[in-house]
Amino acid sequence: MFVANGFYRNRTEFKREHVIYNTYAKFPKVERYVGVSKLVRHRNNILIHMPYIRETTRHAENVWCDYDKELMKQAVEARWNPFDQAPIRDIAELFHVMRRVVNSDPSRKQAIRTLLAKHDRLIVFYNFDYELEMLRELQVELIEDDTAIKYAEWNGHKHEDIPSGSKWVYVVQYIAGAEGWNCVTTNAVAFWSLTYSYKLWEQAHGRIDRLNTKYTNLYYYTLRSKADIDWAIWRSLKSKKTFQTAHFDMDNSQFANFVVEK
Repeated sequence: MFVANGFYRNRTEFKREHVIYNTYAKFPKVERYVGVSKLVRHRNNILIHMPYIRETTRHAENVWCDYDKELMKQAVEARWNPFDQAPIRDIAELFHVMRRVVNSDPSRKQAIRTLLAKHDRLIVFYNFDYELEMLRELQVELIEDDTAIKYAEWNGHKHEDIPSGSKWVYVVQYIAGAEGWNCVTTNAVAFWSLTYSYKLWEQAHGRIDRLNTKYTNLYYYTLRSKADIDWAIWRSLKSKKTFQTAHFDMDNSQFANFVVEK
């Protein structure tokens, strides 16, 4: 594009002005670029901005859920994994256990039941397999209750299409399904748990916020607890930043300086 717009006569001129190759590599390997500010100006000169007026309105609502404070105390203070009945090995496992204590509370399953009573068609985003198992248990319970709600999944195990019909629930794992598909047959999304990534968080919101949707009002329900871990992740997402576990202050049970730029 730069050559076509007359900024450079050919590829050779571009490489001579801006590309530094690694002299020790056995193949042409770019070490770095120089004159980047000039390249940015060229890029800005050829970019065409195409703004559009969004006709949808997002309505975000927190759905407060409980968590087992005794299990959380075992994890944080005693460094004990109550799910495996074994000591916690490292900080990574500690965070996993803390999140599991929060995200596996039965109150979350009841919250989804309540939302399904309010919305006939609901997309549910989740993170971990134990959350998926709880959602599958909910499916069985709905069948036992003789509730005619279709169920489908998009994750690393299954790649099912969005259900059809008047009543359904579509269970989607963040990493597997936060992008690459659109849904204009519902205006409601529930987030069973929070994701560390702001990028995935925003992409998940966009699955129903499409130009061709027939809905004007879109509803997003975030299942949250008042545990420190949930508050920390929530603050980073609201700041449009990605949560970093390395900045967790365990001694004070507070989350200071726990975010980095996207």
